[in-house]
Amino acid sequence: MEKGKATETVTRSLQKLDLNPNSNSKSIGKITPTLHSSKLLLEKAKPPSLISLCLGVIGKHFEDIIEDLEEIAANFPADIKMAMAAIARRRKLLNDNVIIALAESSWEILDLSGSDVSDFGLSKVAEMCKFIQAVDISRCSKITWLGVSELVQHCRSLEILRCGGCPKSDYTARRCLGILRPKLDDMEGESWEELDAMEIAHGAPSLCWLVWPKIDKDSLEILSTECPRIVVNPKPSPLGYRGVEVPREALANVVLDDSIVKEVDPKTWAISGFAARATSSVLSSTELPVAEKFRLAFVERDTRLAPKRAKNARQHQRRAEREWVMTSARAKANALASQANKSLHNRS
Repeated sequence: MEKGKATETVTRSLQKLDLNPNSNSKSIGKITPTLHSSKLLLEKAKPPSLISLCLGVIGKHFEDIIEDLEEIAANFPADIKMAMAAIARRRKLLNDNVIIALAESSWEILDLSGSDVSDFGLSKVAEMCKFIQAVDISRCSKITWLGVSELVQHCRSLEILRCGGCPKSDYTARRCLGILRPKLDDMEGESWEELDAMEIAHGAPSLCWLVWPKIDKDSLEILSTECPRIVVNPKPSPLGYRGVEVPREALANVVLDDSIVKEVDPKTWAISGFAARATSSVLSSTELPVAEKFRLAFVERDTRLAPKRAKNARQHQRRAEREWVMTSARAKANALASQANKSLHNRS
């Protein structure tokens, strides 16, 4: 009995004995984050690829190659063209000419948000890129329901549409409800949820997710009652929506083309600055007052027009001298004498 008690006492003593002062329970919990942080540091220290560096240089001087962009990008791969379009959008240089020159038939996403692309550019891209599955036209003031109609007509695989974000874009989204709403050829079925996409004659047959942050109540009610297949502003959930996982591109806080340029350092091409998707109506403390903006605009205009004013002044002076010569006989005689003197001097 005494031997058993002694063994039990020794065992307890060994369990309490701490041979490594740095190996307590608190420090064990700190090991994993430290290793994780070291891994993150190593990943951050990884040098950029040559492709990302080249894209940064191209993006920095993008405005210099716009005129010849179609010839320059003719032999570029589809992913490189898409990255160039994403950088052009961030630099506020994306318009009809740029997106048409870069469009590739294999594209599956198209981010035009906040750009100057119009109905013409959107329709041309829709004709070339028929396999597009996700499109972002939010804050595109030049795109109307006509462009969306062309998009839906040509891109039958469209699943995600992002719209709204500004008054004109919200108005376009409301006008497009009739375009997005499927129209059925066969009305005998009990539920159109069971219909195949081939049985839908018009509208967007594959559209499942609509991202419209400031949708009005009337539009939301129309979509929920007449288009139950289309989910408006889906939220991230581990269980998905109705058993279907919500795509990352359908989340409102995700920029559609971020994954395309994630390896390109924005510092290599950021010149004009890129406004974040979530804009604030509060003015920055460093923003100039309106009066100062008007003054700077006037000074810039005055400086730009100064050479033209000087040229006009010289023209007026020469015209006045000619008129004075024609009206005065003595001045005319002096002018003829001066010309004769110059001709004699040149002959000698």
